[in-house]
Amino acid sequence: MLEDVKGVIEKDIRPLLEMEGGSIELEGVEDGVVKVRLTGACAGCPMSQYTLVNFVEATLKDKVPGVKQVVATDDARARFEELLRR
Repeated sequence: MLEDVKGVIEKDIRPLLEMEGGSIELEGVEDGVVKVRLTGACAGCPMSQYTLVNFVEATLKDKVPGVKQVVATDDARARFEELLRR
């Protein structure tokens, strides 16, 4: 399942997020739960939860059998450092 999730993220999800200045990093997959980190413009965006559920999770559930949920890992330090770079 991990390789399938990676493939969908690379082909279908990341390119669209990058068009808006964001990106996504796969943190892992365990028991059908996909853990990701939204980065770039997506980090801290007020619409990030909507993007996570209605785009990332919906796409993965549609294309990878066995995906139950997508959750975002939140690293406050990384988010703060990202904001400082802007």
